[in-house]
Amino acid sequence: MLEVENLRLRLNGKLIINDLNLQVNKGEIHGILGENGTGKTTLAHLIMGTNNYRPTGGRIMFEGQDITDFSVSQRAKRGISLAWQEPARIEGMRVGDYLKLSGNNFGIEQVKHCLEMVGLEPAQYLDRDIDNTLSGGERKRIELASLLAMHLKLAILDEPDSGIDIIALPLILDGIVEMSKQGSSVLLITHNEKVVEIAHRVSVLCAGKILMTGTPAETSQWFKDNCRRCPHINEPVEGTERL
Repeated sequence: MLEVENLRLRLNGKLIINDLNLQVNKGEIHGILGENGTGKTTLAHLIMGTNNYRPTGGRIMFEGQDITDFSVSQRAKRGISLAWQEPARIEGMRVGDYLKLSGNNFGIEQVKHCLEMVGLEPAQYLDRDIDNTLSGGERKRIELASLLAMHLKLAILDEPDSGIDIIALPLILDGIVEMSKQGSSVLLITHNEKVVEIAHRVSVLCAGKILMTGTPAETSQWFKDNCRRCPHINEPVEGTERL
């Protein structure tokens, strides 16, 4: 589905993404685990093509096609979308109408189903306005419901647990698992090893490069033993990589 090959990005003389290689399979939840400032969000920008970020080396392949120079809209048309740490600010629109649009004029039963999959009761939310009366967790779940409605090929989720309470988080993770069951691939970006427990595979990122890839259990333990105790973020010790 997605292949990132020897990707490099240099900004202001600094190497931000360093010969990064990554593969995400169809229907796979692939976690990207790393401390803050190690290049996770920059990688999301590059894959989505936002912020005018263009690689200074390597390429991004999607379904066998080189999309490295594609615009955001071109990538979106191919079924790629990105959800940020901060949920989208779509003020004044009703939740039901927003999900209908996301699903390309979904019927009411399909909209209800998407809300139910993220733990929101349709009777309580269909006619709610998207405004400041919604909590951050509610907004995130509504945004996740909109991604479910889109039936994406690839969803890039940047810190979906950011600002979420312990009650809302399991519901959001359940929604992400549902996306995978629908056949969507998910790139799950986080600094929280608990979040990647739902992933099929996890890659640890530091200094813009992948240090290791493995199962959630082995990767999370390696992350705790190495990255959590590391006094020099973005300066991995020589020979640390375990690809």
